[in-house]
Amino acid sequence: MFPGVFYALLAGFLGAVASSSAKLSLGADYLKGVCETGLRTWGEQRKFRQPDETTACDWLHIPLRLLCGGLLFTCNAVMWTFLAKALRYSSSSTRTTVTTTASNFVSSAFLGQLIFGETQIVLWWVGISLTFSGLLVLQRASPNDRARKEE
Repeated sequence: MFPGVFYALLAGFLGAVASSSAKLSLGADYLKGVCETGLRTWGEQRKFRQPDETTACDWLHIPLRLLCGGLLFTCNAVMWTFLAKALRYSSSSTRTTVTTTASNFVSSAFLGQLIFGETQIVLWWVGISLTFSGLLVLQRASPNDRARKEE
């Protein structure tokens, strides 16, 4: 049972990483802003003589977006692999679904805060709690209980 839970947790986390990668690769100039901030921080800032002069970030954000797009597809492939392993090692597919969903939601909130500076409002946490409650209710009715009631 423990390997199934571990794989389900990893699948949920990788799903959150994949969605963050998609937001980075398709989002509006977030990577360009990060690049410019990084160059300023590392001391490569210089004074521009002409207003139309370009910086390294004008072209560097394109390979960074492509890299994030590759990370999106890689994380999705590995996530599906771990989800399949979780389903194989788990006694219940519902338990795997609950664990993966919970891991994905919590990881998405953590990565959103870490990478994008997003904050979740109380209503978001209430919605997540209701979703978890519903998933736990579904998980409580195991197939073994239904089989015993039918006998």
